[in-house]
Amino acid sequence: MMTVNNVLEYLKEKYPLDTACDFDNVGLLVGDGNVTVNKAVVCLDCDINAVNYAKSIGAELIITHHPVIFSGLKSILAGGVVYELVKNDISVISMHTNLDIAAGGVTERLCEAIGLTNVKEFIAHDGFLIREAECSITSADKLAQHIKASLGGAVKYADSGRKIQRVLVCSGSGGNYLGDVIAGGYDALISADIKHNVFIDAVNSGVTVFDAGHYTSENIIVKPLCNELKVAFGDIEFSLFNNDKIKSV
Repeated sequence: MMTVNNVLEYLKEKYPLDTACDFDNVGLLVGDGNVTVNKAVVCLDCDINAVNYAKSIGAELIITHHPVIFSGLKSILAGGVVYELVKNDISVISMHTNLDIAAGGVTERLCEAIGLTNVKEFIAHDGFLIREAECSITSADKLAQHIKASLGGAVKYADSGRKIQRVLVCSGSGGNYLGDVIAGGYDALISADIKHNVFIDAVNSGVTVFDAGHYTSENIIVKPLCNELKVAFGDIEFSLFNNDKIKSV
């Protein structure tokens, strides 16, 4: 029988916890490592919907990308996520920035989903590993449509008019890497959570920026991670849970 700790050790081997950013909170964040796991849920976020889904199928473990506990908690009350996890003996393992930067991790999966080629590691100005790649779609309008079709959701972008060939890619929130794009002579940045001033600064600098959405740029890791765990742990029944509750009109 496999335990929470067995799954944790496997994930730590593939995505070492010490590669996460200093501000991050990763690993076993809620629960008991010695509990036997028969069923587990893999999702991007451990929100109350994910907890309820885990309860409904009798899962003992939830594996997430975003940490279920990111900063200090001031209360743990009935009906809240952490309370319900503890009450129902559900453990949570979160793999965040260590999964972002890893080979086969979130940013590489994003490049793969979009169909970028010649993908290589790029050390950004803050030491974080993102990716540089080549793109065969040179028009900003066409690339935006392609990203939308590949990931779903909505895509915002600022078109500098520059032909796109070399790009930097960061899943999730990567607007702070515009300076790396400019300094490296890249044509575009593909990321999410782009602030208005970053769009303006990009166009003024002759760079195109795409905001593919935080959820859609990162949820692409959930299915591959779930499939990977199914292969590694044949005795555990892993289920996907998609929990994007942010809507666009």
